[in-house]
Amino acid sequence: MSHHRRLVPPGFNRGASAALCVLSAAAAALGAVQVGPAAAAPSDDTRAEVDRLYEEAERATEAFNKADERADALRRQVGAAQDRIARHQERVNTMREALGSLAVAQYRAGGIDPSLVLLLTEDPAGYLDRAAALDRISAHHAGELKDLQRALRDLAQEREETAGRLKRLEKSRRAVAQHKRTVEHKLAKARRVLNSLPAEERAEYERVSRAGGTDRSHLAGAAASSPRAAAAIAAARSAVGRPYVWGANGPHGFDCSGLMQWSYAQAGVGLPRTSQAQRYAGRQVPLSQAQPGDLVLYREDASHVGMYAGNGQVIHAPYPGAPVRYDPVGMMPVSAVTRV
Repeated sequence: MSHHRRLVPPGFNRGASAALCVLSAAAAALGAVQVGPAAAAPSDDTRAEVDRLYEEAERATEAFNKADERADALRRQVGAAQDRIARHQERVNTMREALGSLAVAQYRAGGIDPSLVLLLTEDPAGYLDRAAALDRISAHHAGELKDLQRALRDLAQEREETAGRLKRLEKSRRAVAQHKRTVEHKLAKARRVLNSLPAEERAEYERVSRAGGTDRSHLAGAAASSPRAAAAIAAARSAVGRPYVWGANGPHGFDCSGLMQWSYAQAGVGLPRTSQAQRYAGRQVPLSQAQPGDLVLYREDASHVGMYAGNGQVIHAPYPGAPVRYDPVGMMPVSAVTRV
């Protein structure tokens, strides 16, 4: 079970700590009112279990996003391939019609070339593979037949490749469905564990988890690294208070990487869908040099991401039940800072 080390600035409300870490903050705050260690342990363990499940759900959400992105790419590839197949088929049909007209003309002239008879059979490509047959065709006609042969081969290859893409697409669809079930299972289990808390503790937990930094107007003057970063941080600020929705990338709800993707889209910049891929969407800079608009990646696997807002704060979408908000940049271990 992972624990988040907090670096909380003086005067900062622990209820505003981010994402999955806020659960640990709630555990610490609530544990302080227990009679003694023996009484506090069960509730602390329960909240730690909720913390762990939300963290696992977030990792599964990013896996879902990656699988969904892959499925979208494959759908686009299949659509483009089907368009090419249609064009190839149209070209083959046109070439066959032209050669058919030639055969009719030869027949009316008193005969038909044996090669054209074979061309119009069910297997013209098989005939064309017999190089000796080309000796009975004029140079002009041989060129036309070779063109048709290449077109038939291109068509067959395109169909074979598309069949492979369709298989991969179906596999990717199954992966998306599996990841979706995993996320739903983790979130449902987290809710069940949370519901096992006494009513008063559960109410306090819900209050703390929804509390967050929503007013950081004093950060507005911090200098962004570029005009597009400034536009992205402005978009992220406008999303503060909107709900966390797993698998969503706005505008009414977000998961962590979805918020980053949407914010930079408002600046005209396309980011990858997952936090792991967003880690490499620009150049790496030290945390000490972070500027507003930089992406801050968390955990070794970069399974969470926020946007640096200045003055030691990030904007991020924490987890279900906690809206988009500001939190300390050191809310959990930082693995990278990326300047887009």
